[in-house]
Amino acid sequence: MEQGLRGTEGMTRAETNRVRLEVCVDSPAGVAAAIKGGADRLELCAALVVGGLTPSRGLMALAAASGRPAYAMIRPRPGDFVYGPADLDVMGDDIDTARALGLSGVVLGASLPSGELDAAALSILVDRAGGLGMTLHRAIDLTPDPIEALDIAIELGFERVLTSGCARTAVEGAETIAELVDHAQGRISIMAGSGVTPDNAVDLIRQTGVAEVHASCGMAPAVVDQHLLHFGFVQPGARETDAATVMWLAAAIRDIEADQWP
Repeated sequence: MEQGLRGTEGMTRAETNRVRLEVCVDSPAGVAAAIKGGADRLELCAALVVGGLTPSRGLMALAAASGRPAYAMIRPRPGDFVYGPADLDVMGDDIDTARALGLSGVVLGASLPSGELDAAALSILVDRAGGLGMTLHRAIDLTPDPIEALDIAIELGFERVLTSGCARTAVEGAETIAELVDHAQGRISIMAGSGVTPDNAVDLIRQTGVAEVHASCGMAPAVVDQHLLHFGFVQPGARETDAATVMWLAAAIRDIEADQWP
């Protein structure tokens, strides 16, 4: 299958001329909610409260069995994206697991201490991920030159980049996202993420020209067990994927024609 079409399950570009929605989830309930709400693709994580870590084998297997395209975050620990040999070994094994379980792709990123993309580390991971779809995650938002980083992603064969435009939220970084879309010229998909909601998604898409958006569609739980919070088993700020929010976001973007494709 053509590299840029992996995430569209073999459909032609004409058949997929609409904005696509990726929802990040970190639990079996999140997988079910995202699918019920109409997400086009799942990003599987553990610990979304710290930006997402590599999901468990069990969650990967569950998502693979759902029939919905799913990409596994490959991030072995919280913190920065500066990885040593041991980190890369673990990440390589996790990529192998994602492939063996039948996932559509993986989400990768690696940085130098300067914030620039670590092209050497990424090349190792990309080689390990051969045959899988690949998204470059928001490590690009830490780079001093996102255009240069985008060129590296294109050269390495990534099919898309997830970005907030080097800002706290995609709305705040919309100008940079639009510049990335313009520079990409259809060679790679730019997916806007961070703070995307049913209320701002349409304006963001029209302002930037992105063909894909990424959101957590999370809601705070109705009740937080203070005993669990006290012992550290629940993190402050934790949210749960909400099927209704996924549905509202999917409906908001459904009829927008995308004018940029990988």
